[in-house]
Amino acid sequence: MHNASTASTTEAATVPETTSSVDSYFADHPTPPFLDNYKDRIQDLLDFHASSPRPIVLITSGGTTVPLETQTVRFIDNFSAGTRGATSAEHFIAQGYVVIFLHRRFSLLPYSRHYSHSTHCFLDFMRPSEDGKNIQVVDEYRPEMLQVLTRYREAQSKRRLLLLDFVTVSEYLHCLRASALLLAPLGPRVMYYLAAAVSDFFIPTKEMAQHKIQSGDGSLSLTMTQVPKFLSILVHSWATSSYIVSFKLETDPKMLLPKAQQALARYGHQVVVANLLHTRKERVVLISPVASTEYTSNPQYSSHTIDLAPGTEEIEEPLVEELVHRHEDWQSTSSS
Repeated sequence: MHNASTASTTEAATVPETTSSVDSYFADHPTPPFLDNYKDRIQDLLDFHASSPRPIVLITSGGTTVPLETQTVRFIDNFSAGTRGATSAEHFIAQGYVVIFLHRRFSLLPYSRHYSHSTHCFLDFMRPSEDGKNIQVVDEYRPEMLQVLTRYREAQSKRRLLLLDFVTVSEYLHCLRASALLLAPLGPRVMYYLAAAVSDFFIPTKEMAQHKIQSGDGSLSLTMTQVPKFLSILVHSWATSSYIVSFKLETDPKMLLPKAQQALARYGHQVVVANLLHTRKERVVLISPVASTEYTSNPQYSSHTIDLAPGTEEIEEPLVEELVHRHEDWQSTSSS
């Protein structure tokens, strides 16, 4: 279902985040020791697929933490199991994409998600053989497990899935920047699917307690600083010709579309996937700018609602299909 609406904000031009605030953030948060390894692995993947026209999607998934101490014992967490990201990764691979999966450590992963967060213990899916020397999959689970395992092995053998993890918000942002700069030469062939739940606030290093905060001191007051809006820098500096998809989750239906439209007006990217907390697994709405009005004083936005159809198990399947079509159009337009 398609609809068009006028933005609830008069902001027609994008407002890029100042590079000084981003530079200050990175200066305050040293490069993670594992980042060079990640960059090498990304470059190796790109080299492997250099002769292939396959599109690439960078999926971010899971929540980020904000440490309260330098030697971290306590932290604030943006909780996310990573369901949307992990599920979508499988569907992007099925659509022919190479997936770079930047995820929170121990959050859901593509393929293994079918078992890692099951209501059954993983061991319930298996049993010892009669002679006690081998392991067998329980009959009722064998067909599905074989199907999942086959898809996983194929993705691995064809190098269509790269897993990179993070924990803190600073690790996430360092990884996002490094990935984007490596992917930049591929331009419109790259999609960003930003499903991670990223912290909005942090404590600057110089204001952080060195050791564990003691509870004997009574109440605890924290003053936090806003994390720079990195989506703006991604759109206007790091990935200027790539296709960028962000997400907006709300609990109030009246706020959903205005918030999504405001995000597009502010950052200037291509799509916001908007969803309500209680219906996020059955319905999503794709909000996009209407090209002819994008830079006017009265921008308009189209909305495309996707509902979970009977016989379809996951809303991510039709969502990814729609985004793939849009990304194909984006690449065609960019090359013409």
